Order: sequence, then structure tokens, then C-alpha cells
Amino acid sequence: MKVFSLALFFAMSFFSFPKENEVKPINLEIERFNNHLDEVKSIMKNSASYNKKIAFFIDMRIKSGKNRFFVYDLVNNQILEEGLVANGAGSETGIRGELKFSNEPDSKCTSLGRYVIGKPYKGMFGKAYKLAGLDETNSNAAKRAIVLHSYSAVPNEEQDYYISNSKGCPMVSEAFFKKLEKIIDNSKSSIVLNIYY
Repeated sequence: MKVFSLALFFAMSFFSFPKENEVKPINLEIERFNNHLDEVKSIMKNSASYNKKIAFFIDMRIKSGKNRFFVYDLVNNQILEEGLVANGAGSETGIRGELKFSNEPDSKCTSLGRYVIGKPYKGMFGKAYKLAGLDETNSNAAKRAIVLHSYSAVPNEEQDYYISNSKGCPMVSEAFFKKLEKIIDNSKSSIVLNIYY
């Protein structure tokens, strides 16, 4: 299992040098992540059914060819695993790197917000996990059949090109799915997934 400190991750991910009097992107990204981390921790306080040691985060501002799905250790504040994840085809705006989001049925968009990872089932992509939306922005997840699943066309390694899109589901590589599967199946409580932009 890979372990990354948060500071090292952001240092490696954002190689831009600020101009004079400009705020470093590193600090902005850490602050943005911490805001979403706080949101996840806030819902955990209200329920004993959530896993308080591990949470999943997907940062949709990172382009799809780069790792943007993170397994995060809430106790030691570090990234344990990271991988590629597709966004919905409907989220594409025609401008690379700029996405839109929707909770509407048939939109094929990614929906932002916090989800609870539910029970597995066998579907057209093999084993998949049902997702229940916890926010107004993803309340139609069950109705839209938004699930966490793998797909053979999603590469396992980072690349300079954008990867294939899903119909709105967080879709990962088969190898990365196996890592997630171990974590989910070994968890005695529900894992929270936060998709943000």
C-alpha cells in the first residue's frame, strides 16, 4: 500500500512557480482539500455508521489522465492509494479541463458531493458498488444508477491524454478497483466518498 504525505503529494502534483506577490497553487489546493475534508468529517460526527479512519476523495479539477481518486487516511492525514477515475461524458464542456456537473437523470454528468459507498452487486462491468448521495447535488444517485465500478478501457498508469468518459459513474481501472475493493470489503462501517471541483 502506497503512503504519501499530503504536503509531498501537492508538491509533486502542482509544478508551477508563482510570480511575485502571487499565491502558490500548492497552498490553494491544500486549502481546498482541507475544506472538503472538514465537510466529510462533519457528517461523520452525526453517525456511528461511517468509517472514521478512511475516506475516498475525487478531485475533478485534476485532469482525467492524472491521478485524482485518493484513498485518504483520516487518522494519520496521508494518502494511502491514488488512481485515475473517469468523469461523466455529459460533464464535458468542449473546453479541455473545464467540466460541468448535474444531478439530473439522463444528463450523463458527474454529480458533485458526498456519497456513502453501499453494497456490491454484479452488473454489466462486473462487481460494482452502489452509491447513495448525501447532498442535494447528488440526491438522484440511486435513481441514476450511479455506482463505483471498473472498466477495462481506463488505464492504470498516469498519462498525458484524457481518459475515456463514463455515463456519470466514478469509473476506475480494473487494477485500481481491486485495491478499492479490498478496502471497502474489509471495512466494518460505510466509507464516505467525496467528489469535488
